[in-house]
Amino acid sequence: MSRVTSAVGERELPPAFRAGLADFLESARVEAGCARNTWLAYRHDVERFLRFAQSRERVRWRDLEPELLVEHLEALRARRLAESSVARALSAIRMCLRHQVREGALAKDPFALFEGPRMRRILPHLLDAHEVERLLNAFPGADWRPQRDRALLEVLYASGARISEAVALRTAALEPSLRVLSLTGKGGKTRLVPVGGRARQALEQWLAQGRRTRPGAERSELVFLSKTGRALDRRTGWIIVKSAARRAGLTAELSPHWLRHSFASHLLEGGADLRAVQEMLGHASIATTEIYTHVDAEHVHGLHRLYHPRG
Repeated sequence: MSRVTSAVGERELPPAFRAGLADFLESARVEAGCARNTWLAYRHDVERFLRFAQSRERVRWRDLEPELLVEHLEALRARRLAESSVARALSAIRMCLRHQVREGALAKDPFALFEGPRMRRILPHLLDAHEVERLLNAFPGADWRPQRDRALLEVLYASGARISEAVALRTAALEPSLRVLSLTGKGGKTRLVPVGGRARQALEQWLAQGRRTRPGAERSELVFLSKTGRALDRRTGWIIVKSAARRAGLTAELSPHWLRHSFASHLLEGGADLRAVQEMLGHASIATTEIYTHVDAEHVHGLHRLYHPRG
């Protein structure tokens, strides 16, 4: 699904654009758990812009400039696209450019200061405590595979890790008592995140039992291994979460990012400090974390309506 192909009769995108777009789309699908229609819209909007840039002889990410984006948006409006469609295209293009910065293809976002139409910010998908419990209990059994999958799910929810961070977790990043994980996030930034008893127990069982049965486990530095002893990739981690959701009778749209969102929201519902949650999530800006305060406000309003005599 993440493969980027050219339409019949169109020139192939320049190599830098093609590789960067493919990586952005893979991240959107696997880490953010984009629905298929959203993913297709991202691909269409960003590829259309990159082809526009190519027509202006811009063939590298660093060739992109604000004036080019203005020209592109004006061209879209000239085609009588709805303002919501123009805003959606701008949002997709900016997400892709920020991804290139995180991955090192760009030193800085050339559109960071660009002001354009803004779409309504959508609150993240969340699981309530009972749904999380069902998801984490989706893989019973003492074999190596359910041990690994349980441990991965517990780590995702206990630490708020991105799926890419969880599958890349190294044994050296585990504090001896397993009370703290060292996660390496976007831009190679490392953060320490505490984990609770359930996650520690699942990790201990996997490390002491199931992991040792995988070929080459004694030589591997990675915590989570495949059947053949290789590293898990983001796609496999995504499939594990989807499988757990299906077993638990939860929505098929559930993705690894839902556990990250639920981790943050449940902490704030419990009274955690917003700055602490920002640190644990690895957000560069607290503005990104603040979306969960809106989610928490909805939770508080719901409780008020339910329990207050004048609610």
